[in-house]
Amino acid sequence: MRSLLLILVIALFSACGGSGDYSPKPRGYFRIPLPKKAYQDYAGGCPFMFKYPTYAEIQPDLKAGAKPCWFNVQFPQFKGTIHLTYEAITDKKKFDMLTEDAYKLAAKHTVKATSIDQGAISNPLYNIYGIYYTIDGNVASSAQFFLTDSTKNFIRGSLYFNVEPRIDSIQPVMDFVKKDVDVMIKSFRWKM
Repeated sequence: MRSLLLILVIALFSACGGSGDYSPKPRGYFRIPLPKKAYQDYAGGCPFMFKYPTYAEIQPDLKAGAKPCWFNVQFPQFKGTIHLTYEAITDKKKFDMLTEDAYKLAAKHTVKATSIDQGAISNPLYNIYGIYYTIDGNVASSAQFFLTDSTKNFIRGSLYFNVEPRIDSIQPVMDFVKKDVDVMIKSFRWKM
């Protein structure tokens, strides 16, 4: 019995021995397979058209108060959504209100953002102007934009992921989808 106890004590001390420099491993995240980039045309019943990814789905916005030409570009495999809201411009006051609202909605993220950059969008050939907001940090929406012809049409877009905003875990997916947002903006056209 004593020899069994002695063996257990020796095993216990030898198992706990070592250099004493143990450190926990950092949290890891699963690898997310990214699909091949391919695009299709959206030319529904709204006064605009654009290209969107083949691995995304367009669904109407079903929330109370949603208007025609409000819809979501869903990325089900990433739990992401680009919310698009279209408004017809009736006068300068409404145009000013829409641009101010777009700015305020992007600025709401300043509490958690490490930076908010804005870039001008200008495509005079197709009468498309706007602003693209890039929001860095652990924020709910990392990209927002609006496009307008300054006289009749205005559309606002915002990218959200339905996951806890941890930049270190969703960064690869966010970068992947932001490239799709860029394609959407560059291919955007107003219908005449």
